[in-house]
Amino acid sequence: MPDRIVDWNAAELSAAIRTRAVSCAEVMAAHLDHIDRVNPEVNAIVSLRPRADLLAEATEKDRLLREGTHQGWMHGFPHAVKDLADVAGLPTTAGLIPLTGLEPATTDSLFAERLRAAGAIFIGKTNVPQLGLGSHTYNTIFGTTGNAYVPTRSAGGSSGGAAVATALRMVPVADGSDFMGSLRNPPGWNNVYGLRPSPGRVPSDGGELFVSQAGVAGPIARTATDLALLLHTMAGYDDRAPLSLHGAPASPRGKRIAWFGDLGGYLPMEPEVLDVTTRALGHFTALGMTVTTLDDLPSSGAFTGKRDLWPAWLTYRHWLAGSSIKAVHDIPELRPLLKPEAIYEYEGLTGLTAADVFKGSALRSDMYRAFRELFRAYDFAVLPTAQVMPFDASLHWPDRIGGTAMSSYHRWMEVTAIGTLINAPVLAVPAGFGASGLPIGLQVIGRNHDDEGLLDLARAWETQTGHLQRILPPLLGLS
Repeated sequence: MPDRIVDWNAAELSAAIRTRAVSCAEVMAAHLDHIDRVNPEVNAIVSLRPRADLLAEATEKDRLLREGTHQGWMHGFPHAVKDLADVAGLPTTAGLIPLTGLEPATTDSLFAERLRAAGAIFIGKTNVPQLGLGSHTYNTIFGTTGNAYVPTRSAGGSSGGAAVATALRMVPVADGSDFMGSLRNPPGWNNVYGLRPSPGRVPSDGGELFVSQAGVAGPIARTATDLALLLHTMAGYDDRAPLSLHGAPASPRGKRIAWFGDLGGYLPMEPEVLDVTTRALGHFTALGMTVTTLDDLPSSGAFTGKRDLWPAWLTYRHWLAGSSIKAVHDIPELRPLLKPEAIYEYEGLTGLTAADVFKGSALRSDMYRAFRELFRAYDFAVLPTAQVMPFDASLHWPDRIGGTAMSSYHRWMEVTAIGTLINAPVLAVPAGFGASGLPIGLQVIGRNHDDEGLLDLARAWETQTGHLQRILPPLLGLS
C-alpha cells in the first residue's frame, strides 16, 4: 500500500478498514488533515462539517466493527456529495441559494441513502456552478473551484468539485451528475475516471419522474475498480423512480472503435486537444482493437448527421434546463441572482412551443436509430471530453476557439451532446497530458444500457495506461 492513507485507492482502503488494519478514526483524521492542507488551494469541498462531529461518527463506525457489524464496502469512508443533491443535515445551495437562513435537508437523496447504507460518512458537499449550468465550477456562494493540476485553470463542471476532490485524494471516490458532459469533462480535465450511466441506472426520486432523463447521477474515481464499486452501490431499481432499471446487464468488451475526433472539422477544437486524444488512440490498438476515423455522424430519417446536432441539442436543453430554471425565475428574491447561463436557458424556453419540443424529440429518435445502426459495425464511439484544454478559471467560459466565436456558454462542449441525446452510457478515461502540462480525456459512448461493457473497457484501459495515473497533481506535494 502507499505510504499515506489518503493515497490508498478506495478498494484498498475498504479492505484495510474491514480487516481493521486501520481504524475509521485514523482514516477520517488523515483525510481531514489533507483537506485542510489542499482544499484552500482549489476550493473543491464546501459546507465541511465540524471535525469533532466527523471524528465522533468515525469512532462509532469503529465500535460497530469491533462488535461485528460491517455496513458495506464504504464503511467509514469520508464522502462529499455534489451540492445539487440532498444529504440529511447538510444545506443544498446549488451554488445559488445563500447559506444565511438556508435550512439543511431533512432527508437523503436516493443515491445518498444508498451510500449511507454502505457505511459512508458525509463530511460536506462538493462545489458546483450555479444550478449546475456550464462546464466551469464557479458561483457567488462559495467561489471558483480550481483544476487539480493547475489551480488557476478551470476544473470543468458541473461536477468540478467532485473530480478535483477525487484527483487530490480529499475523498476516496465521488458522486457527480451529468446533463451535458458533467461526468466526462471534469474527469477528463483532472486525470480521473467518470461514467455517465444509462438513464435509470442510478435512480432519482426527486421532482418530476418521467420527462427529465437527460440529467443522471454517476461515479467518479481514480481507478476503474473503484468506479465500478461506486456505480454498483448507486445503481439498482427502486419503485420510487418508475423508470429505474433492474440489474446491470453485462457484455463482452468490444474491439471496434469509431473515432469521431472533431467530426471532420465541424467541431472547433484546440490543436492540443486533438494532438493528445489522437495519440491516445494507440492504446486501443495496443489492446487489440481497430480504430476507424469517421468524419460525420450517422444519419437516419430527419437526422442527416452533424449539422443537425446543435439544433437537436438546443431544443432539448432549453426545454429541460429552461423548465427547471423557470421555477427559480418565478421566485422574486432569487431571480436577480441568476447568472447569464441560466437566463439564456430560460429565454430559450420561452421561445419554444409544444410542437417544437415534439419535433425535436422526433429528431432525437432518428438520431438514436442512426446510432443503433452504427453500433452494428462498431462497439464504441469515441470523442474528446471537451473541445478545449482547461481554460483560465477567471473566465466565465471560452467565447471562441481559434477563429470561431462560440454562440453560447456551452457551445465549446457540443462534443458531449451526442451521448446525452441518444440516452447512451458514456465513459470518461484519461487520455494524457498536453504541452501545457494539463490533462484531457476521451469519452467512450457505449451501446444502449451497456454500462458493464464500458466498465470492462475502463479496466482494460487502466491496465494499458497506468502510467497516466502516476502523473500526480503538484499540490499533492504539499502534504
